Amino acid sequence: MKNILITGGTGLIGMHLSALLALKGYTVRHLSRKQNKSAKYPAYQWDIARGYIDPEAIEWLDGIIHLAGAGIADQRWTGPRKKVLMDSRVESTKLLANYLSKRTTPPAVFVSSSAIGYYGHQKNAILNSGSKHGDDFLSQICQAWETAVTPLKKMGVRSPIIRIGVVFSTQGGALEQLLKSYNFRIGAYFGSGNQYYSWIHIDDLCAWFIKALEDATMQGIYNGTAPQPATNKEIAHAIAQALQKRSLVLPVPAIMAKLMMGEMSAVVLNSTRVEQDTSKVDFEYQFNQLVPAIKDLVRRKI
Repeated sequence: MKNILITGGTGLIGMHLSALLALKGYTVRHLSRKQNKSAKYPAYQWDIARGYIDPEAIEWLDGIIHLAGAGIADQRWTGPRKKVLMDSRVESTKLLANYLSKRTTPPAVFVSSSAIGYYGHQKNAILNSGSKHGDDFLSQICQAWETAVTPLKKMGVRSPIIRIGVVFSTQGGALEQLLKSYNFRIGAYFGSGNQYYSWIHIDDLCAWFIKALEDATMQGIYNGTAPQPATNKEIAHAIAQALQKRSLVLPVPAIMAKLMMGEMSAVVLNSTRVEQDTSKVDFEYQFNQLVPAIKDLVRRKI
């Protein structure tokens, strides 16, 4: 199994994962809204609204890693934006399943992403992959996203799902935004700062996807998070420690976050305390401690 197709391949996770797979000898191609077969990772066109995928992309692959989905925190959650967020995940999965069902031989594996937003706001409750789902919009997206994989399972395609946590990278996502204010020796946390963020170093997250791709025993749901989550306030102080900058760490009141972000404030105010069940699969973390993880990301600028 050497030919891997990645949806959402040009995003933060997709590009990093593509590079790591290429180093391991895989041939990687992407599905994209715009065709570019001369790119470093050749891109084949798909159009979810039109229900179209370039047939060559489907014929060629041995396995798929499905990362595609519009950015959760890119825009306020208006009615139309919510539909985009849902369709970019659910309808894209259904479209892939439809095209794959027409192949003579199904692919060996379809690794799908989801998110720890599945659990919703559960305060200090310790969560694992078997914990109950929430009832807010983020949870609704994740539930529908994971259900959309069912037709692939019925085809006999191995279909592990990785629920992605708060991905730490200096090239995008939450950590990149948080780092900016530390140039002025000021840090911030939201509300009380006691809400849990289940974080993960981007190298470890990509290792989870590669493990799911290669390990034929992996089925079902896995949390793509570091073993021990941290509170928002702990993360704010850990950044200062990792940067070796004495910084004034201040709260952003919850009411201000709600006024600025509306319903989307759930992204920063929800508490999701996922503790990894390492007995479920043999996985070795490179970065299971918060401060060393941040130091590594800043040093390597990844």
